[in-house]
Amino acid sequence: MIIDMPSTTTSAIAKELVSIREEGGAVALGRVLTLLIVTGRDTDEQAILAANEASAEHPMRVIVLELEHDSSEPRLDAQIRVGGDAGASEVVRLRAHGEAAHDPETLVQGLLLPDAPVVTWWTERPSTPPSFEPLGRLAQLRITDAAPRYGEPEVDSRHAIKQLAEGFIAGDSDLAWTRLTAWRALLASVLDQPPYEDITRVHVTGAPGSATARLMAAWLGLALRIRVKLIEHEDRVTDRGAGLSSVELTRASGTVRLERVSEDTIELDQTGAPTQHVALPLSTLTQLLAEELRSLAPDTFLGRVLREGLPLVDCASDARARGANAE
Repeated sequence: MIIDMPSTTTSAIAKELVSIREEGGAVALGRVLTLLIVTGRDTDEQAILAANEASAEHPMRVIVLELEHDSSEPRLDAQIRVGGDAGASEVVRLRAHGEAAHDPETLVQGLLLPDAPVVTWWTERPSTPPSFEPLGRLAQLRITDAAPRYGEPEVDSRHAIKQLAEGFIAGDSDLAWTRLTAWRALLASVLDQPPYEDITRVHVTGAPGSATARLMAAWLGLALRIRVKLIEHEDRVTDRGAGLSSVELTRASGTVRLERVSEDTIELDQTGAPTQHVALPLSTLTQLLAEELRSLAPDTFLGRVLREGLPLVDCASDARARGANAE
């Protein structure tokens, strides 16, 4: 069921939600959190779909906020989606025009679920660190994405990573980091097997400006206490939306190399062992969001990766790296 409410107020929207609950058309009880999705000019339907699908695991109220600052007419339009149009959640889309868009915190305050955590997710990069944003101050968890949006070409995300590092506080998270979960688990399982030797060199390869490749390099630098070379390239298979292609670790007995060879497979090569192919499908937006929502506890380790790991990363273009290797 979809209910359109043009030129409305947050009070009227709240009353409509209560009315829907009382009439039994959609039960709004049992929600475990409020998810605020902050979008640009156009609603990110892909983000709403991901939230609806993730609600099967995390029933929630989803509030989608679109701020039309350029409009001269102050107005608030809304749409409520419940039932089959909202998965196990209820979706409230708010489009604020003109002066109504200047105070987003006030717009959503009356619609937050009482005594439930608040998560804010920006589908586009915020202009300031997440914790500085008005809707960031409301949230226990703040989700950004330093990588390009789905379907867009890779862009340089160094500024986004730098901004996240400079403004990081407990509760900040980024999907570029979440995309590394399976890679990190695979690397940890490989290094947890003999021979137990020190790693003497680390190379990480990724697309130019890849936030996920840079965070992988920073994580390895922090975990292994070693400088890491990040090699940027444009011509190899990478994680779509992530840009991470391969990781190579060198130790006394040889090398360990993990490389993405398809959207579903990582190839694992180790000196003295046969090549293995490990199933590691690319994560969907729904899977990434659901993983973020499983634990609302602050990820303090990400803060250490940003503060202590990034300074250990040396970046080189693919051409520069080839020249250095030839020498």
